[in-house]
Amino acid sequence: MTEQATGASHPQPRPRSGGHSAPVENVTGAQSLIRSLEEVGADTVFGIPGGAILPAYDPLMDSTRVRHVLVRHEQGAGHAATGYAQATGRVGVCMATSGPGATNLVTPIADAHMDSVPLVAITGQVASKAIGTDAFQEADIVGITMPITKHNFLVTKAEDIPRVIAQAFHIASTGRPGPVLVDIAKDALQARTTFSWPPTMDLPGYRPVTKPHAKQIREAAKLITAAKRPILYVGGGVLKAGATAELKVLAELTGAPVTTTLMALGAFPDSHPQHLGMPGMHGSVAAVTGLQKADLIVALGARFDDRVTGKLDSFAPYAKIVHADIDPAEIGKNRAADVPIVGDAREVIADLIQAVQKEHSEGNQGDYGTWWKDLSRWRDTYPLGYDQPEDGSLSPQHVIERIGQLAPEGTIFAAGVGQHQMWAAHFIQYEKPATWLNSGGAGTMGYAVPAAMGAKAGAPSKTVWAIDGDGCFQMTNQELTTCALNGIPIKVAVINNGALGMVRQWQTLFYNQRYSNTVLHSGPNDVNPDARGTRVPDFVKLSEAMGCYAIRCESPDDLDKVIEEANSVNDRPVVVDFIVHEDAMVWPMVAAGTSNDEIMAARDVRPDFGDNEDD
Repeated sequence: MTEQATGASHPQPRPRSGGHSAPVENVTGAQSLIRSLEEVGADTVFGIPGGAILPAYDPLMDSTRVRHVLVRHEQGAGHAATGYAQATGRVGVCMATSGPGATNLVTPIADAHMDSVPLVAITGQVASKAIGTDAFQEADIVGITMPITKHNFLVTKAEDIPRVIAQAFHIASTGRPGPVLVDIAKDALQARTTFSWPPTMDLPGYRPVTKPHAKQIREAAKLITAAKRPILYVGGGVLKAGATAELKVLAELTGAPVTTTLMALGAFPDSHPQHLGMPGMHGSVAAVTGLQKADLIVALGARFDDRVTGKLDSFAPYAKIVHADIDPAEIGKNRAADVPIVGDAREVIADLIQAVQKEHSEGNQGDYGTWWKDLSRWRDTYPLGYDQPEDGSLSPQHVIERIGQLAPEGTIFAAGVGQHQMWAAHFIQYEKPATWLNSGGAGTMGYAVPAAMGAKAGAPSKTVWAIDGDGCFQMTNQELTTCALNGIPIKVAVINNGALGMVRQWQTLFYNQRYSNTVLHSGPNDVNPDARGTRVPDFVKLSEAMGCYAIRCESPDDLDKVIEEANSVNDRPVVVDFIVHEDAMVWPMVAAGTSNDEIMAARDVRPDFGDNEDD
């Protein structure tokens, strides 16, 4: 939905926590924008100035409450705002000018939309009278982003700025979180107006349902206690709702197994005995099979996306579905729900706990003993693992596993997209929320470095490791300069196998090892064709040129020493170029478009599950 702000009279908003009424001030629209950002609690903005947004950058220079981080590319600004939001739970803010500045934000906005990240993107626009004339650096960013924002605004009057900013932050952070775009015409930024806070808001029809229906909760509780093979399918919505403590109580109360999606890692401790791991295309055998064989799936803040379900018409054929989500549009979208529950995950789970306790008090308690025997057998027979390369080179899984084991407690990990993302999901233990950041729905290469930058800016006391591939790293590594110049000392592990690894894996398995345009380390003028990994560019020299401390690691014998050295440097960004074996693959795997029943535990290894459907 899109609005052109009009300046009409509107109902009163709730001020931010600790908010106050500010006196009326005579200001420019640009000053009003910065004052509004201060009042909604924005403390960090990632952006780049340009002609149309330039009026806003003058008062921004004087703000003592809003820090601006000058990025090197607008895509970096958007992903940094996303990383900030994911690490802190607050709304991330990015800013860009009109035309190409705004369109460079499209990818991170789409990324935030897919992963339900609270984001406010502020863009400058050409003067209001020039809109629609193909003026210099004009782009209809409102129209362009309409399908990938939760809401967006075109502001052409200075007096509308405080109201629109208040509404944008409210919409982005409530209900199902998501990105909101605010496009402000240059003349609205330059015009004189008055500023007072709080403004009035007008959001007709925007009433997110947070409290679940009691009857649906009771029905869900009855199904849970009557089931023989239930499973809790936990999605990112549980993290967004801050419902991890409630989830642990529900899981332990019911005794049901738990599986957490790629977006939900850290919502339930990896070390917990009820945790089966991650489901999906590259999920654990126990998690994938648990969903397939279940007679009841309780989906909490998850959306039954294709990466989890595989071939949809063969997914979980024996299961009834309880589907709880803050967004009613998700319920029944991919899989029909027997018990649909619309509500905030925290409130849903809290009510489910009470309803299950009532069922228990009435003597209705599930017996999952046989179910757990099957689950334990699958988990013990097909654990996650990897082989060390026979040639003595570095195993990428081993590298990532040791980074996780040697990292300080509470470290935040941000991953790029591809093989290294899946290995980071599998071989690092996630015990707490907001310690795993990644691009789940969009699968955006180039996400890791700027997202790690944003996370570190928002949580400066935490260690932040970006786990990146040599392909992803070459898309956004310029933001290391931003980190170096702004005192944001992230750590980056480049898992350098000299190829676009996940695509190469598919070429190995499905395209007869025809490696068309996935090799990154060689070319017609390759000076050292026998060198492992990507060497042009030389990531160590490149990183040093951007103000980083850089190391290369090629031997397993040096692995721990190099990681510990990286952990010891905290006055600048650190980049470690790990030269790893190029033929390592991600397992388990469900090939795209096939049934989850066809999961492969390893190459040419199909699990034998036995027949438990009639248990």
